[in-house]
Amino acid sequence: MSSFQRPRIFRPPSEWMSYYLPLTGGCSNNTCTFCYYYGSRLQMRDVSEVKEEIDSLRLFKTRGIAAPGIPHVVYQLASQWDGRRVFLQDGDALVYPFPKLVEVLDYLNERFPDLERIAVYATAQDILRRSADELRELGKRKLTILYIGLESGDDETLKRVGKNTTAADMIAAARRVREAGLELSVMVILGLGGVEGSEKHALATADVLSAMDPEFGAALTLTVVPGTPMHADIECGDFKPVSPFQSLQELRLIIQNLRVTRCFFSSMHASNYLTVRGTLPDEKEKMLAQIDRVLEKQDPGMLRPEGFRGL
Repeated sequence: MSSFQRPRIFRPPSEWMSYYLPLTGGCSNNTCTFCYYYGSRLQMRDVSEVKEEIDSLRLFKTRGIAAPGIPHVVYQLASQWDGRRVFLQDGDALVYPFPKLVEVLDYLNERFPDLERIAVYATAQDILRRSADELRELGKRKLTILYIGLESGDDETLKRVGKNTTAADMIAAARRVREAGLELSVMVILGLGGVEGSEKHALATADVLSAMDPEFGAALTLTVVPGTPMHADIECGDFKPVSPFQSLQELRLIIQNLRVTRCFFSSMHASNYLTVRGTLPDEKEKMLAQIDRVLEKQDPGMLRPEGFRGL
């Protein structure tokens, strides 16, 4: 019997129609003080087990047959899946050993030749462990978009929250992805610098995100997970979180100072108080005007209620 524990589904908003195929559980960088994965143990799933799930998925989608012994969630996901996209779990599935990853991708494409794209979360460390040629090999197998959490462009903030990487690493990873011809989606976290570091965090994040120049950018808002070190810091007063409107001021600063070639930037994630979306630089003024209207009124009724925010 397998010892691999299927992870909960955490995925980018744009992957809502994907099939979620676990290769790993947890995250290799399990020291981020704000994160659900803090202290998690990284699990590697056996290739044979991954292939068994792919075969079961194929059987269900082509003949409507549910194989015995396969988790029910596979068929829940399969019944809603349109067969076009796959998202590889978990927190940084690009850490999966390269030869095994290639083997899984080949098998997945063989069983589902009409796939449009495959996506994955990755850390800067994951990306920099791979050469541009290796990343190109993944792209040939339809793994064409990587989601990376920049979180903050401020090295002091990154160090304080245990990110174990630097802004320079993030920029280097983005360049590696671009060299390989893959797409990059970069996530940042509003409020990660707290009240004291709010402006510094926002401005540095805009600078580094500009240098990364991704095709997609996404802002999340800090949502504190009980049991994490950051939750403890807030409880004892060592970290003062920003208010909802202060988080919008950060969002405004980031958008205002972004200098990107062409990037679809949004705050569509469930953690955010306000949804803003648009293509930069073309729609920058429209996006800023939307935020300004909310900041001017200071009406909490214009924000997502706290109880509706989520990870």
